[in-house]
Amino acid sequence: MLGIYFAPRIKGLKKATLYSFHSRSTYETKGYKILPHRYIDIDLIKTHWDDILRLMVTIKLKATTASQLFKRLSSYSKQHPLYCAIKEYRRIIKSLFILRYIDDVELRQAIEKQLNRIELSNKFSKAILFGNNQKIQYSSKEEQEMVVGCQRLIQNAILLWNELYLSQKMSLLEDEESRKALLTIIRNGSTLIWHYVNLHGEYDFTQDIEEQDMLFDMDKILAT
Repeated sequence: MLGIYFAPRIKGLKKATLYSFHSRSTYETKGYKILPHRYIDIDLIKTHWDDILRLMVTIKLKATTASQLFKRLSSYSKQHPLYCAIKEYRRIIKSLFILRYIDDVELRQAIEKQLNRIELSNKFSKAILFGNNQKIQYSSKEEQEMVVGCQRLIQNAILLWNELYLSQKMSLLEDEESRKALLTIIRNGSTLIWHYVNLHGEYDFTQDIEEQDMLFDMDKILAT
């Protein structure tokens, strides 16, 4: 509805509840192997459909955040009817996704690949922030932002070096076949590599770098 695609990796997929608009026997008669467990309360969704649309527009226009809206809706001692209708609508989206996830091998592979990237990125962040048991031990917002900014600076410096190194390797290859082979390796891998960096070593932030000290031929890289 908001142009955001729902594609998580659901833990315990076998135990996930599937919802449908018809009875279980309807799908059994058709010979379906995967069967629903419960009904969708379509009348509840219809009753509150206009309110659901208004809520979505509010989020889309950034009049407020989704977290604030749902925090308000879930704060009632008795569940708000609109909140119940949204949960019911969510069950449709989730059920459709589960069926597609089971059927589509490429979708499962894409989700797994993206999850691996996220986990690798988290490991990278933890490797940079190795002091104080990887905890930011500052109370003020300014100091915390400074720590995060320094962490991001070091991460970006390592990523930049990786990109330049691989680009230079590419520029030094003379035949197209070798370039294609290296490009395939890069695409199937990741530039999130830091194990060769001595993170406990010396950090030199000198800005005045002599031209002869440059490790990369930028003109050749840009011309590739």
